[in-house]
Amino acid sequence: MFRKLCKLLLRLSGWKLDSNLPNDIHKSIVIAAPHTSNWDFWYMILSFGIYGLKIRFTVKKEWMRFPFNLIMKPLGGIAIDRSPRKDGNRPSLVEAMVDLFNNSKELIIVITPEGTRSRQTSWKTGFFHVAQNASVPILLGYVDYKTKTAGIGKKVIPSTYQETMQEIMDFYQNIHPRFPEKFALDQSFL
Repeated sequence: MFRKLCKLLLRLSGWKLDSNLPNDIHKSIVIAAPHTSNWDFWYMILSFGIYGLKIRFTVKKEWMRFPFNLIMKPLGGIAIDRSPRKDGNRPSLVEAMVDLFNNSKELIIVITPEGTRSRQTSWKTGFFHVAQNASVPILLGYVDYKTKTAGIGKKVIPSTYQETMQEIMDFYQNIHPRFPEKFALDQSFL
């Protein structure tokens, strides 16, 4: 029922789904880019609803307190402690996410490597280290406002940092954000 509702809502909004969903993606990191508008989240939810995939995403632990947890938890939120580490008292974000993958049979985590909806000329790289250390693929999720297409465009198997990031930047070079002035590829790879 949820899948049919998502299909209807995506169609009514004039958007279409990228049908190139790779097989066997029970464990993966999904890059969500470009991320320039809150509408990006809406199209992502509809796309993954149609795919029938249960996604998870990281959110500041403060967003998992009442009353926000009533919305965030059912949507797939995973609370993350982003306070500064003191003397190694807690694992790093990368270590915590690798542990999540190692202790899960199925886990798809969506990451926004830009880190914000404002223009960033260098992307956060934790997603690469998580994927490499947990031996999971990186799926390139996107919302293209020019073609009104959303979904997964490509599956990337992490190799070296340089090669993997270059492959990712090459893919996103042809994607059109809602607000182009707020989006930039990682300048280190252009």
